Amino acid sequence: MKQETIDMILKFRDDRDWKQFHNPKDLAISISLEAAELLEVFQWSGTDVSGDGKIDKIKEELADVLVYCVHMADAFDLDIDQIVQEKMKKNNEKYPVEKAKGKSEKYSEL
Repeated sequence: MKQETIDMILKFRDDRDWKQFHNPKDLAISISLEAAELLEVFQWSGTDVSGDGKIDKIKEELADVLVYCVHMADAFDLDIDQIVQEKMKKNNEKYPVEKAKGKSEKYSEL
């Protein structure tokens, strides 16, 4: 995520003096709730798993999840790029291409 976007998110919060309400517990709850709203886009969709015709709602809900993730990272003074890169390194070790390519099994089953 660009620093400019992160700064815009934090400025929006700070301009409204909302940081005081952003404790880790409530941020984690908010991330989960917004992720559930993203999931709701697909509720009762039967075999339609693509999200076609729902992109505007998907974008809105995904943005909400990401905004709260920025707030959570800020609460712990975490660098988003750094933590994502660290996680991707771990994922690469758990799911090496030669074992995982084209497979959906969990790393412990490869």
